[in-house]
Amino acid sequence: MNMPENKSDNAMPQGSFNSYSDVISYLYSCLPMFSRLGADAIKADLINTEKFCARLDNPQNKFKSVHVGGTNGKGSTSHILTAILQTAGYKTGLYTSPHLKDFRERIRINGIMISEHEILQFVNEQYGFIEELEPSFFEVTVAMAFHHFAVNQVDIAIIEVGLGGRLDSTNVIQPVLSVISNIAFDHMDILGNTLPLIAGEKAGIIKKRVPVIISQKQDDVADVFINKAAEQESELIFASEEWLIRKSKSQLDSPKFLSVDISQKNDKIPPYFSFNTLELDLPGTYQLKNLAGVLSAVKQLRELGYQISDQNIIDALRKVKTLTGLMGRWQILQQAPLLICDTGHNEDGIREVVKNIEQSTFDQLHMVIGMLRDKDISGILKMLPKNAIYYFCQPDLPRAKPAIDLRNEAKAYNLLGEYYSSVKDALAAAKESARQGDLIFVGGSTFVVAEIL
Repeated sequence: MNMPENKSDNAMPQGSFNSYSDVISYLYSCLPMFSRLGADAIKADLINTEKFCARLDNPQNKFKSVHVGGTNGKGSTSHILTAILQTAGYKTGLYTSPHLKDFRERIRINGIMISEHEILQFVNEQYGFIEELEPSFFEVTVAMAFHHFAVNQVDIAIIEVGLGGRLDSTNVIQPVLSVISNIAFDHMDILGNTLPLIAGEKAGIIKKRVPVIISQKQDDVADVFINKAAEQESELIFASEEWLIRKSKSQLDSPKFLSVDISQKNDKIPPYFSFNTLELDLPGTYQLKNLAGVLSAVKQLRELGYQISDQNIIDALRKVKTLTGLMGRWQILQQAPLLICDTGHNEDGIREVVKNIEQSTFDQLHMVIGMLRDKDISGILKMLPKNAIYYFCQPDLPRAKPAIDLRNEAKAYNLLGEYYSSVKDALAAAKESARQGDLIFVGGSTFVVAEIL
């Protein structure tokens, strides 16, 4: 694409994109994208991000931040923390990935997405530099987010790691707090094929003398975090050793909320919070694990001087989706038949999805499933329920596992059904077959969920 040269202070040609759609098309088509290409889109260092940030006068140093990593749960953790800080009155930025419906979901302030105009302006101003630097799609979006937060003078920003941690583009920040949700097998071709290796990459976000919260203490990897925190002289808190969080026996009748009972594990100290129950508008039971990390993070933020009341927490958890725009976490899309989607896409995530399905009431289960070729497909298939009717599909991107191949591979695990050329067609077939008391589940990949939303 040839762009007219426009002399600027930085002696770089500027872009002449006239519309937001043109800019988005350029970002998607001309920059390496992990969601489309997989590992080939990854830059194995922080050089491009550091150069881009330097050009923008290092915006990442102009706002406070919390860095959130982990295999599963980092997105939910990021959104819940954001909702709490917003409710406490802080102007709060949120950077997450990938998006589900709109690119702008990745960059928000107090729940409001970055405007189309701001994206158009940013890319036009930085076009010459982008062409010269040849960054990845993710590197550009990280720089854009940091610039947006700095220009708008947020009080604090929650920054979700994209992939891994140590070499992730977001790892140029110096946060006030780091949070790591959990460690599970995913992206083994990039992060390593053992849990300690994966944990080592995730632990790369632990900074010198910056406290770190680990949501779950896992025996296989605890020493990785203990040693890294000691090396960095950072206070280390295992949240699962601070709190006992269980699904409440008085679970609300509404399926829109998860009601939980909370107690401290150390009963020799006075209760830290005034509440012992909470209601969360993210009903997936896997949120029990994330909530421990959130509560420990809030405790640490208070120690750093942030004014967050117990009532702020109570109010925020009941409206996380409204405050932040979070989608795709055990999300109920319709009733009768019940239609639910979830972005869980690795063994650990699918295990939690299956638990939630088992706890649901329905007559017949319909599974609309699509996956990516670079995932451990056999490991996931062996976990899926066999008493379901399957509708195999493929999201519209090069990394997708062909639906016919997925159907054929699933037969070995007694998962039976038809294959469809698109997610839309598979969902339509499931809706046509399902009766009022049935459950239709859609998932297997974030990108399958994105297409139905």
